[in-house]
Amino acid sequence: MADKELEEGTQLRLDFAKLRKIASGQAEVIPAVAQDAQTGEVLILGYVNELALQTALKEKKATFWSTSRNELWIKGLTSGDFLELLEVRVNCEQNSILYKVRPAGQGACHTKNANGTSRAGCYYRRLRADGTLEKA
Repeated sequence: MADKELEEGTQLRLDFAKLRKIASGQAEVIPAVAQDAQTGEVLILGYVNELALQTALKEKKATFWSTSRNELWIKGLTSGDFLELLEVRVNCEQNSILYKVRPAGQGACHTKNANGTSRAGCYYRRLRADGTLEKA
């Protein structure tokens, strides 16, 4: 179940243990960033394994491996907010990928704005100098 304060609040609660949790698990994954090909906005950071990448290439939709649910996650399958895959880029060390996408729904984030619409991307809060968050 989602934590409303974590997802919508103004208190900084970064999960610095996330990568350790992933590393100690069974999933062999690398980070995958989804970026709006038109605007350049970073929409989502997720993780992919070989199955997720092959599914993304086949379906032409941004696909991730959910490390919390330990399952394939085609972004938008339940929400309708798909990210059409236009291009996949690989970094120099081949330990992360970049999905260049075209949003095909209302937004990319599973959280909603004040109007009840999916947010364009997951990076909708700005960190203030005092350590609190504000909605951008």
